[in-house]
Amino acid sequence: MAIIPQLCIFEWKEIEELGDLERLRLVLEHMPDEELMRQLEKERNKGRNDYPVRAMWNSMLAGIVFQHDNVEKLRRELGRNGQLRAMCGFKGKAVPPAWVYTRFLKKIVKYREEIDKIFDRLVEELRDILPAFGKHLAIDSKAVSSFAKRQNKNRTPDGRRDTDADYGKKEYRGKDKDGRPWEKIVKWFGYKLHLVVDSSYELPIAYKVTKASAADVTEGHALLEQMEQRQPEILERAETLAGDKAYDDTEFIKKCWDKYQIKPVIDIRNMWRDGEETRLLTGKENVVYNFKGNVYCYCPETNIRREMKCGGFEKDRNTLKKLCPAEYYGIECKGRDRCPVAQGIRISLTEERRIFTPIDRASNKWEKEYNKRTGVERVNSRLDVSFGFEIHTIRGMAKMEVRCGLALCIMLAMAVGRIKEKQADKMKSLVAAA
Repeated sequence: MAIIPQLCIFEWKEIEELGDLERLRLVLEHMPDEELMRQLEKERNKGRNDYPVRAMWNSMLAGIVFQHDNVEKLRRELGRNGQLRAMCGFKGKAVPPAWVYTRFLKKIVKYREEIDKIFDRLVEELRDILPAFGKHLAIDSKAVSSFAKRQNKNRTPDGRRDTDADYGKKEYRGKDKDGRPWEKIVKWFGYKLHLVVDSSYELPIAYKVTKASAADVTEGHALLEQMEQRQPEILERAETLAGDKAYDDTEFIKKCWDKYQIKPVIDIRNMWRDGEETRLLTGKENVVYNFKGNVYCYCPETNIRREMKCGGFEKDRNTLKKLCPAEYYGIECKGRDRCPVAQGIRISLTEERRIFTPIDRASNKWEKEYNKRTGVERVNSRLDVSFGFEIHTIRGMAKMEVRCGLALCIMLAMAVGRIKEKQADKMKSLVAAA
């Protein structure tokens, strides 16, 4: 028998050192769910109250915070943890049976619009307590597989088969360090979670759940319109929106800047199909550009090509400035005296809206802003690792919308609690002890 010397079976240094329970307390205290609770209690009215609405709701949130991937694990946790039962609001040792949770979840599904309202209240609260919240945005979609593995030929809903999901595919291409091209194709059956996040704080601002086949750029338009209705203050505050090649669309880029005055930082695809590497700039005889936005001038005498220096963006003119490389870098240019662009040039965004954007694609600033897009990828990773979207038992659009909404609300409530209780350095963490 292994004997542990000086064994202490029960020891609390301080009541606030509850670890996981303290994290749950943060969520329960800062989740603006009172309106939803009143509606659920009104619906129950004088019915049986063996398991109160608030206790059931709190225990559902606890299951997500404690990272339980099914109801039985949550029930076992409630059965052995008296403090958890008390915190959720259960009296005595009785734990709700699995069928009670099934019925309660169906009830929550009917009120999923209220979950959207909770999400919006949390976003508004973060906007008030974080002065830079919503300034830099990132957009992306996340593949979420259904618990069902494939489409069922019988499309009649029965509560078990998934009749909403369909097939999706994502393709990733690039080059390795040796310059060799690589390709990765991911296929799944289920849904997509489309997210707009604050890339600085790595917190969600808007979301939408669709079938897996929905195009990212189409839902990107829909998310901006959704934010215009539900979070107009965020759109007014936003300065940049970063996205990958899936959002490389002329109309999307135009909408960001022309309608919302948000500078789009969207990666670009090579859509030049005729093999040309450069195109002549309109009205210039010795200036060309490539699809990545690099602009080059040719020396009139030696025909040497040099890349022009980025000179910034003129908002009042909607133009990008490009400076003479000989003038800026001090390079000797034999044809400088008779070069028509020696004084620099202005390029209108209308030259080609996908290529010429308010933040010059050829500038260091564009690369710096685009790197902030990793914020949305980290949010996606947390959803998988900390919220159980890799292993789950969810089938159906309605349940998926509720589950995604609850996970994102908990993420925001945790952040609000951390900030209000002077733990702002931990506001991105779901698992750090409070």
